[in-house]
Amino acid sequence: MADRCCQHKAEALAHLKQRQARVLWAVLAINLVMFVVEFGAGLRAASLSLTGDSLDMLGDALVYGTSLYVIHRSAKAQAGAALLKGVIMFGFAIAVFARAIYQFVAGATPTADIMGVIGLLALAANLVCLALLTRHRQDNLNMSSVWLCSRNDIIANTSVVGAAGVVWLTQSPLPDLLVGLLLTVVFARSAGTVLSQSWRAIASAST
Repeated sequence: MADRCCQHKAEALAHLKQRQARVLWAVLAINLVMFVVEFGAGLRAASLSLTGDSLDMLGDALVYGTSLYVIHRSAKAQAGAALLKGVIMFGFAIAVFARAIYQFVAGATPTADIMGVIGLLALAANLVCLALLTRHRQDNLNMSSVWLCSRNDIIANTSVVGAAGVVWLTQSPLPDLLVGLLLTVVFARSAGTVLSQSWRAIASAST
């Protein structure tokens, strides 16, 4: 009886990991495609918020790839991957902040039409990712940190679309700059959360 119970649990865990892997591959592909689209559009539109959001897409793709790598590994390995995700997220916060300084000095007004259209496309893509990941967000630390990244993307995309509208109305670069700085804060706070959780998990696994 005990052997059959353990076998059922092992089979259920294997099926769970297979479902997680399928979801992670799907969101990885979506984020890679959107990184290329958003980064190109951000450069064309001279938009800090689009460029920053595209870097977030690339960061998420790296996060999902890391999550796929550790999906069949130990809890300690998953905590280590989550720690790496936090470092990546913090790095992108610094990158967006540096870009904000550059945009402020340059003073160029971004193209609002491109910002709005690409921002809406990115929002739709991330809503799909969030829907795919939501059912797995309580599975483990690995999937929880992935879901957190995706949730933050929705905040970033909504901010980009709002900034596009204000830029169109005012013809001022300030809304775009403000959203870029907002992205910096969101990335930094999320990085802190993931780093804290993963560090505790690593410490717990080591004892």
